[in-house]
Amino acid sequence: MSESAVQELQTPQVSGTARPAGALDARLAQLDLPQGGFSARARADALSRLRAAGLPGPRDEYWRYTDPRPFTAASPQALPVDGGPESPLFAARDKLTLVFVDGLFDAAASDDLSLEGVEITTLAQADQAGSHWAADLYGALELAGQSPVSRPFATLNTAAARDGLLIRVTGKPAKPVHVLHRRGSEGADAVWHHVIRVESGAELTLLESGVVGARSNGVIEADLAQGAKLHHITAKRANDPKVGLSHLFARVGAEAVLKSFALVVNGTTMRHEAIVDMVGDDAVAHVAAAVLGDGNVGPFHHDDTVFITHGALRGESRQVFKKVLKNGAVGVFQGKILVKNGAQKTDGYQISQALLLDEASQFLAKPELEIYADDVKCSHGSTTGAIDEDALFYLRSRGVPHERAIVFLVLSFLADALEEVEDETLRDEINERLDAWLTDRPRG
Repeated sequence: MSESAVQELQTPQVSGTARPAGALDARLAQLDLPQGGFSARARADALSRLRAAGLPGPRDEYWRYTDPRPFTAASPQALPVDGGPESPLFAARDKLTLVFVDGLFDAAASDDLSLEGVEITTLAQADQAGSHWAADLYGALELAGQSPVSRPFATLNTAAARDGLLIRVTGKPAKPVHVLHRRGSEGADAVWHHVIRVESGAELTLLESGVVGARSNGVIEADLAQGAKLHHITAKRANDPKVGLSHLFARVGAEAVLKSFALVVNGTTMRHEAIVDMVGDDAVAHVAAAVLGDGNVGPFHHDDTVFITHGALRGESRQVFKKVLKNGAVGVFQGKILVKNGAQKTDGYQISQALLLDEASQFLAKPELEIYADDVKCSHGSTTGAIDEDALFYLRSRGVPHERAIVFLVLSFLADALEEVEDETLRDEINERLDAWLTDRPRG
């Protein structure tokens, strides 16, 4: 890929920069806010915080490059229930599949919740019981992640989520937990909230795929104890014109490892926020994404906003984001590494790159480092460029057809992000699916 300076961030031309009067009330009126249960106090606190702060507008610093109005509108645009004739991802792995329809758990369509080494209940079920181990965690990491930058839609989620998974990992389960999303109604406004506690020395692989609501707002709060490991991979249905928000709030203890990877292929307006607090010595956190956006499939705008805080010794963090954009697609990356005073020997790395397949597409990047320790190794870089014509000529001269050569170069560009998927079987399946999408082959 030929490289040039990253495009300077420009505020999008969005009309009506003031927040609409009553936007929050209209948004809340469309949601069935839960009452009672172990989460009642956290929900009430979130609702109070939300009413005090309101929903964001285009002038908010961290929303200057993504129009928040698709998320603040009272209700979403209706979409077909069927996401299209595409076979499910992760078919090659034995897994425990748990189905959510419009953000609500569907027990009849799911596997049995029992899996050795893991305790799984649902938020709706546990709230009826009135007490649960997750009471101290629900909303706690979301609240901690509101400083120094507010995350209003995560606060809305904490107040409004009616269901989700409460997962406590005590061992090393033999297979991943797979959350399969389905859309049950055309105007579904899906809100779900997962709480995950990985105990000392335990490990979990969490997969997410499927067709989410016409609009979605998901939160994962993940608490990793000493030596714990969580590998999170999400890949929603390709070419689905969804509007979606997702949030990952993680607290990573000593010698614990968090690895999170997202695969995105088309859509409409999407934003993923990852807020990671590395609180223990020798903690590791890797957050990565591979994004393909084609404006001809639908108006494409994808925003990755990442904030990783190093608060202990010898932490290692990686942010690896690769976006391939064409036909007027827009990609955004806002990433920050914060190294607190005393967090010596920190190793922080951040890279965001875009491959633009035409001049109409746009990549906006805002990389940041904020360092208060003097013995660290931190770097960040952001580039945008076009297909490397020399590499393309080389492949063509070896008899590779033009379109196939483009596919090879795109897959090569995405390789660094895909390497963050440790499981070779899953990585191979994702690569095969990417190849199929890029060459427009059937995915059945």
